[in-house]
Amino acid sequence: MNGPEVLRIVDAIHRDKKIGEEIVFEGIEQAILSAARKHYGEDSALLVAIDRKSGHVTATHDGEPIPEDELNDLGRIAAQTAKQVMIQKIREAERDTLFDEYTERRTHLITGTVTRVDQSVTTVTFDKVEALLPRSEQIPGESHKVGDRVRAIILEVRKQGTRIKVVLSRKHPDLVRRLFEVEIPEVTERIIEVRSLSREAGYRSKVAVSCFDNSIDPVGACVGVRGSRIKTIIEELDGERIDIVRWNDSLPVLIPNALQPAEVEDVIMCPMLGKVIVLVREDQLSLAIGKMGQNVRLASKLVGWDIDVMTREELDQQLDSSVRAFSTIPELSEDLAESLVSQGFFSFEDLSVIEPDHLQELSGLPPEECDKIVAQAEVEAEREEQEAKVRKAADKAEREAANGRPSDKKPTTKKPAAPVEEAVISETAEAEATAEPPAVAAAEADSESAGEPETTEG
Repeated sequence: MNGPEVLRIVDAIHRDKKIGEEIVFEGIEQAILSAARKHYGEDSALLVAIDRKSGHVTATHDGEPIPEDELNDLGRIAAQTAKQVMIQKIREAERDTLFDEYTERRTHLITGTVTRVDQSVTTVTFDKVEALLPRSEQIPGESHKVGDRVRAIILEVRKQGTRIKVVLSRKHPDLVRRLFEVEIPEVTERIIEVRSLSREAGYRSKVAVSCFDNSIDPVGACVGVRGSRIKTIIEELDGERIDIVRWNDSLPVLIPNALQPAEVEDVIMCPMLGKVIVLVREDQLSLAIGKMGQNVRLASKLVGWDIDVMTREELDQQLDSSVRAFSTIPELSEDLAESLVSQGFFSFEDLSVIEPDHLQELSGLPPEECDKIVAQAEVEAEREEQEAKVRKAADKAEREAANGRPSDKKPTTKKPAAPVEEAVISETAEAEATAEPPAVAAAEADSESAGEPETTEG
């Protein structure tokens, strides 16, 4: 075999297919070895090597060198076998190259064209790669047609035979982050930083931003003149509402910002439970919670702490009832109950997760008594959970009776569900049937009818 010719083939494949030269050399060696085994037999001791500098091919059979003329005959006799092995090697190398390339681009923004639309998945072509956009990763309510331009992030890359499978997402929170980087120059240049982000795709997102230059207003820069910048992002997200708030490293400052447009009176930290109690006025309660709890839920994700929103009157009632309930445990004195409640332990469920050593540090009680308190709290928490399920099941039955539903249905021989199952079913049905208070609906309608993106600043 001609050494320069081998080097020329290696260089051509390396340049055209963007595959490492070493991989090509190994592929050629494997191809020649496969052809030799076909000629000499599978049990033969064969060795093939190619000099990386000269391209000269050497081969041995049972320890003896194979003459040059036999190598040439071998190449002609088994050329097709060698070609198939080489093609397989090249395809695997191309797959690995693409896999590494797109794995590094995970969560990065891509722009593609829709080439096929099925019920459960949309096929998007970009960079000569066909990627999949599953229904579960699309924004709720959106639809695509063949030829549409689509922006999405690369969510997952998997090897599939000699090809790769790229999965896209328009539902992931990082899509909002990448759109900010593309549409807002200050974010692209790292003058403004997106510090935290929470999203419920298709409905609402909250973005916390900060700026290293105190002369620049990060919220105003992201919104743009008359909302020009943020409107582009909102249109890309099919009308999704975006709240932009100012980031602060201090939680007592950040949390009121995150809960805007509601006005917060006070923030009480409960570090042992990783939660925050936020006090608001009665007229701000529904606005702080948001439609179906959306505002407080997104704010909680944004700051990374659980948030309980209540009025001061509700807090006072909760404190009194919690102290009375905790005092029923024999080992727990009223002073200790008040101390626990002041730390944010409002229920037996909260108390059941406390570490005994933390309880011992707070109370000064022996370890045995601390273990008893935690064990009793677990029993009471389970009892309260069962009682709550039974109450919800009873409430559902009363509502159905009041609406006359039982009389509208024909008798059935189906066995009734167990009490716990009924409670679980009723809890789900009640959550779906719970209507939003008028104040919440009015607040949402007012903010959406304005036509401008929601921008808040603390």
